[in-house]
Amino acid sequence: MAISIIAVLATVLHNRLAFYKEMAEKAAMESMVRIIKTGLQIHLAELIIGNRQAQAAALEADDPTQWLDARPANYGGAYGEPLQRGTWYFDMPERQLVYVVNTGDHLHVDIPAEPKQIRFRAKLLKDRLQLGGAVVDSVTGVTLVPMSPYDWR
Repeated sequence: MAISIIAVLATVLHNRLAFYKEMAEKAAMESMVRIIKTGLQIHLAELIIGNRQAQAAALEADDPTQWLDARPANYGGAYGEPLQRGTWYFDMPERQLVYVVNTGDHLHVDIPAEPKQIRFRAKLLKDRLQLGGAVVDSVTGVTLVPMSPYDWR
């Protein structure tokens, strides 16, 4: 009887620990997305201040991790095989930053892949401004958007 209770408790503990480990991975991934967004925004601000706003289009094409002081420790570089779980890559042909999920039992993605991946792309935010009677398209910001919906709970 005692062995059965211990086995049940061990199973419950194992499941809870696995869940918390996955939620820690989710938090780390989301934190890195915020850091990369901030790096993109700071670089765009530098371009605007230096009157080099025309160079902003490169933000949508280049690896967004290059604007960080230091790339993430789990950054794998340009996209390649084999995919390592828990690693960031930059998919050059698609111009997308990819996070390859380590533990994705509670992750639902629209695009099935094994291992599961969450893909992001830098996107410039633009607005039309009226300057001296002319309408001008102006870059007003930059963000990092997921390429397809995902739900990690």
